[in-house]
Amino acid sequence: MFGSIGKKATHLCPCGFYNHPEKECTCAPGAVHKYLNKISGPLLDRIDLQVEVTPVPFSELSAQKNGEPSAAIRERVIQARAIQMERYKNNTAVYCNAQMNSRQLKEVCVLNMAGQTLLKTAMNKLNLSARAYDRILKVSRTIADLAGSECILQEHVAEAITYRNLDREGWGA
Repeated sequence: MFGSIGKKATHLCPCGFYNHPEKECTCAPGAVHKYLNKISGPLLDRIDLQVEVTPVPFSELSAQKNGEPSAAIRERVIQARAIQMERYKNNTAVYCNAQMNSRQLKEVCVLNMAGQTLLKTAMNKLNLSARAYDRILKVSRTIADLAGSECILQEHVAEAITYRNLDREGWGA
């Protein structure tokens, strides 16, 4: 479903504790920003999901919470994949949202006014590239598919934008 999504794992700073919930980052001032700048913008543009993952405290790991069962998540993914297979059934080169070309993007990822406004604001505020714009639209379409929604809603766009952590202005500064 996510097709050619890039995967890149990295520490956020040389010591590995930037934004850690319990440990102090020991890096010199400006070191985090310099370290993160080693990841080029064009490379980041090619990564669909950029999510910061912080360590989970033992108390949360051992808590007896009832989350969504894996079987339910699996069923949603199967349904979303079926939606995409149907959407691209007449195109042998495309089988998932991540593979859409520019023309298909305009046809399949139509946003309502609220979604357009939100995305425009994010583009301007975060100074995002055209490639990041395309990635956000594709991820928004996938989120909508997972929700079983024919239309991409504002909340789908908002969620997709949150997956662009490394695009945030001042992130790691």
